Amino acid sequence: MHGDLRAVDAATTQTEPDDFDAFWAETIAETRSLPLDLTVTPHATRLTQIDVFDVSFRGFGGTPIRAWLRIPHGATEPLPGLVQFFGYGNGRGHALRDLRWASAGYAHLVVDARGQGHGDTDDDHADGGPSAGGFLTRGIRSPQEYYYRRVYADAVRAIDALRSIDGVDPSRVGTVGASQGGGIALAIAGLVPDIAVAIVQAPFLCELDRAATLSTEHPYSLLTQYFADRRGDTAAALDTLRYFDGINHAKRATAPALLSTGLLDGIAPPETVLPAFTAYGGEKTVVIWPYNGHEAGGDLDEENALEFAAAHLAAGAPTRTAASSLR
Repeated sequence: MHGDLRAVDAATTQTEPDDFDAFWAETIAETRSLPLDLTVTPHATRLTQIDVFDVSFRGFGGTPIRAWLRIPHGATEPLPGLVQFFGYGNGRGHALRDLRWASAGYAHLVVDARGQGHGDTDDDHADGGPSAGGFLTRGIRSPQEYYYRRVYADAVRAIDALRSIDGVDPSRVGTVGASQGGGIALAIAGLVPDIAVAIVQAPFLCELDRAATLSTEHPYSLLTQYFADRRGDTAAALDTLRYFDGINHAKRATAPALLSTGLLDGIAPPETVLPAFTAYGGEKTVVIWPYNGHEAGGDLDEENALEFAAAHLAAGAPTRTAASSLR
């Protein structure tokens, strides 16, 4: 594996709400009480070796969530799968964006973070909207109203959706993501403890009680500005963030995990990432890039991710037929 593998023991300053598990059990039960309403529609491309599908399912509050599903063309055996969200402000993007995982033999579900992607729907109406600093501070005075409550619940439903698609092996479904996507991957690992693997690259949304003092870069600077402008709201906001901190979700995770961080990362500083690695409850590996920033290992990180996923999900070359079995 590329990079610097070290033994790490980084203490956290984050604390855990007494009702953390009850809050999330109620949130997930409420979300799963509604029909999934999964649709998987072929999407025409010029690709010959990968099939692309336009996917929709119901997330938190019944909101339609959009995703792309990419699979190896002609696969007949049940495939391992990965759910992925992208960085802050990004959604699923173009249908041909990032073909790596499907090329390597996986069913790859790339999901819109509500309000951040193309063609998605966002039902957010809580106080602290975009004028108050964007997604990171939307609804931040209340755990029930916070933006990431909806996103994390959507992410759990994305796992449910991928597991329910014909041709996907539900026992070999995991999650991968970088930056905001890495933070969401950590949340998935904690909220769905029976996933098969978690690949977490330069994760955002960790050590949130300190992040605003450790990073001056966007988007953590939104927290800094919020706390500076709304001094009276700081205590309530910090209490809300405890429910969403990757530290507290990592404690509950049991899937094998690969984490990475660049020691010069000003966006998601290693001081926020390494405590999440230390807290992680399952088998874990961290790769440190001493001279890199938020890109961490870049392409070498991606090589590590492919190697790690193959070791734990046993993806191989798919069996070919004349046409895809996912129609």
